[in-house]
Amino acid sequence: MSEPASISTGIAERYATAVYDLAREANQVEANQVDAIEGDLTALEAALTDSDDFQRLITSPLYTREQQAQAIKVVADKMGLTKTMASTLALMAQKRRLFVLPALVKALRETIAEAKGEITADVTTAKALTKTQSDKLTKSLNASTGKKVSLHATVDESLIGGLVVKVGSKMIDTSIRSKLNSLQNVMKEVG
Repeated sequence: MSEPASISTGIAERYATAVYDLAREANQVEANQVDAIEGDLTALEAALTDSDDFQRLITSPLYTREQQAQAIKVVADKMGLTKTMASTLALMAQKRRLFVLPALVKALRETIAEAKGEITADVTTAKALTKTQSDKLTKSLNASTGKKVSLHATVDESLIGGLVVKVGSKMIDTSIRSKLNSLQNVMKEVG
């Protein structure tokens, strides 16, 4: 891992731990705070994926701390984020740490899943999975891992067909692209 990436990951993990601890403590007073944080994560992932303006806001050095803080406050209000998440984003804007937001979302999802005894499987397919395919894959992964598995699906048309599944440190690649690459390597060895 490169040094800047490891620094970003470290920062994101500290924020994720803090947010999770605050949500867990708030659960004792008001139920479902951790679930509400999961909803926030879904909304933030959608914003990160769909909005170029949001991406620019969190990564551009051209915005001042004040501009980022004001924009994040408006975005948090519009998205209906929890007080804990909105406060965390405001603090991150103040400290010029919004650039780690994608890593924070990932780290916080992993922290919550681990606390629930779940694991996340990253699934990349050439075409979007149908509900039936997702259910079958989830059932199969539940059986093989012995834990409750939640799927994080993405589409990569360059796979041509098949899928790539990553669960923890294990990866299963049944894509046509990887099979073609293997065949190409075998052909190079022969000739």
